[in-house]
Amino acid sequence: MSRAAVIGSGTMGNGIAHVFAQNGWDVTLIDVAESALTRGLATIQTNLERQVKKGSIGAEVPAQVLGRITTGTALESAAGAELVVEAATERPDLKFQIFRTLDERCDPAAILASNTSSISITAIAAQTRRPSQVIGMHFMNPVPVMQLVEVIRGHATSDATTRRTLEIATALGKTPVEVNDYPGFVANRILLPMINEAIFAVMEGVATPEAVDTVMKLGMAHPMGPLALADFIGLDVCLAILEVMHAGLGDPKYRPCPLLRKMVAAGDLGRKTGRGFYTYGER
Repeated sequence: MSRAAVIGSGTMGNGIAHVFAQNGWDVTLIDVAESALTRGLATIQTNLERQVKKGSIGAEVPAQVLGRITTGTALESAAGAELVVEAATERPDLKFQIFRTLDERCDPAAILASNTSSISITAIAAQTRRPSQVIGMHFMNPVPVMQLVEVIRGHATSDATTRRTLEIATALGKTPVEVNDYPGFVANRILLPMINEAIFAVMEGVATPEAVDTVMKLGMAHPMGPLALADFIGLDVCLAILEVMHAGLGDPKYRPCPLLRKMVAAGDLGRKTGRGFYTYGER
C-alpha cells in the first residue's frame, strides 16, 4: 500500500488528498488547525457525494475513500510517506520553513513535492539536504476534475525522481506534463499575462468585464472568460503569481495591473469574498 502526505487542507490540498485516496493511497492530511482539517474533510465528502450523483463512482466509494484519510496538525505526521505534496499558502518563507522541517522528519527516500503555482522549485529544494528528491506537482483546480498536472524539475531534480512523479500522476488518472523551473512554469506564464491584459482593458475603459469575457468565450472558444477565471482563482493569488514572474523574469510585460492591486487592497478577491469583477452570493 502506498502512503502519501498532503500539507494544507484548503481548496488544493483537500482536492489532492481526495484524488490520492480515491486511487487507493493511504493519505495523511496535515494542517495547523483542526477546524481547517474538519472543513477539508467535509469538502472531500461533498465532492464524493457529487460524484455518486453523477454516477461516476458507486455509493459505497465515499466511505472507502474517507476511510483512507487520516489527519494531523504537525508535520511529524508526514513520516512514513513515500510522497509528500505541500499545498500550503503561496508564500516563499512559509514553504521554505515547511520543506526544512519535512527534510528532517520524512523518510530519507521520500519525494518532497510542492503544488506551488509559481515559486521556484530550485529555491525550495535548496532548503533541504535532498534537492534531487524535490519536485513540483502543480495540480489544477478543481483537482478531482482537472486532468493536467505540471511536473516541474528543479535545477537538481533527478531523473529518477521525475520518472517516479510522472508515474504517480499517471496512476492517479492525470495527464502529467514535464516542464522546467522558470517563474510561472508554463500554465501561469501564459495564463496570467492574458488575465492581466483583460484587467488593463477594463481599467482603461475598453470594455466591461462582461464584454471582455464574452469576446474570449465566443471568439476564442474559452470555456470561461479571463475575468471570471480570475475571480475563481482568487485575485490575490493572481497578483502574487504576477509579482513572482515580474521579479523573476524582469520583464515589464508581467507588471501587475494597478486595478488588480487596488481590488486586492480593498479585499475584493473574487468568489471567496463574494465580490471581484463579478458579485457572488454569500461568501
